[in-house]
Amino acid sequence: MAHYKGRVWIINQYAATPTYGVAGRHYYIGKELVKMGYEVCVFSSAQTHLLRSLPSIEGQFKIEESEGLRFYWLKMPFYAHAHSKMRIRNWFLFPLKVICLAKKIANKPDAIVYSSPSLVGFLGAELLSKKYGCRLIFEVRDIWPLTFCEIGGYTCNNPFIRFLQWVEDRAYRVSDAVVSNLVNSVDHMISRGMDRRKFNWIPNGFLKEEGENPEPLDFLIKERIPVGKFVVGYAGTLGTANALYSFLDAAKLLESRGVEFVIAGSGKEEQALFVYVEQHKIKNVRFLGVVAKSQVQSLLKCFDVCYIGLSDDPLFRFGVSPNKLFDYFSASKPVIYAIDSGEYSPVASAEAGLHIRPEDPEAIAEAVNLLKSLPRAQLKKMGDNGRKFAVRNHEYHSLAEKMSRVIWDGVDD
Repeated sequence: MAHYKGRVWIINQYAATPTYGVAGRHYYIGKELVKMGYEVCVFSSAQTHLLRSLPSIEGQFKIEESEGLRFYWLKMPFYAHAHSKMRIRNWFLFPLKVICLAKKIANKPDAIVYSSPSLVGFLGAELLSKKYGCRLIFEVRDIWPLTFCEIGGYTCNNPFIRFLQWVEDRAYRVSDAVVSNLVNSVDHMISRGMDRRKFNWIPNGFLKEEGENPEPLDFLIKERIPVGKFVVGYAGTLGTANALYSFLDAAKLLESRGVEFVIAGSGKEEQALFVYVEQHKIKNVRFLGVVAKSQVQSLLKCFDVCYIGLSDDPLFRFGVSPNKLFDYFSASKPVIYAIDSGEYSPVASAEAGLHIRPEDPEAIAEAVNLLKSLPRAQLKKMGDNGRKFAVRNHEYHSLAEKMSRVIWDGVDD
């Protein structure tokens, strides 16, 4: 049995478990911290646009435990979608509910990890850290309010943007340590007043066991995957930022080359992508819909090559850490990486595929043709390289060890 190391509260308004949504870094890192001897509580909202189903709550909160990880679901008002103004209301309400709930918890934390993107809740985490005299770690997974200005078109003089900027700057200043899954974000943080010594890069990752013992793929899904063709697959969110229209345009360019494109997942662009395929009469694309997380590795085994892309957006210069990339690596599949992520280029570093320009159908088609021309043994070597790279750098056990060092030392050496 692991030696007791302390009590950690992770506050992330958008955290999830496999039961209700896509379990992310705090579910997996939290479990690994428990194995290491920590008591871990995760505080999350029971109503967000990211959940596939909502926890049933009779009172103001619900507690669920999984292998020692305690999840607190807080009852929150409903809002319909990511761009709803009511979502902003919840940013302010969530930290108030966490503070009220904290009064009912007998065992107090030794450290609090507050995770963005919402900045408002950091003020609640700071208040709690002062009340309990515990360490405070600020985790940045999306750089706000810069995102609103560079993508949303908001002016820096907007009163709400100025408020968020004040919170961001304060968080860098008062936190004991700062963590981000965006490797190049440190320069931005320093420009906002952070001490360089506070910064720690802890990327997203994967659970090795999921790749080793996946659940068999549902028969109705498997029979829709082409046989005897070179299959290029995408598995993930169907959103605007995922640059899937260029993926479809590349499919059109390769209609006569024996290449099939397969898309698994859902998202707000799903229907528009269906319509795009019909309007452009693209015959070599198949949509599989949502595939259970437990079956994703079995799905990826059916692909010859996996694709990941993002829009050509300047924000990605800070680096990216998409979960689907590590799923691809775990499946030992070559990857076409169509992202401009600055100096961070994991596929190139791992020699696990091809790094190409974002949103460029011709570049995607050229990459597919090149990979298709290679011997199977060479494709396998690329896939194996990716898996070795992921196990070495992105397995959740090692990421939890990094987090543990940050929690107590403030620095991951």
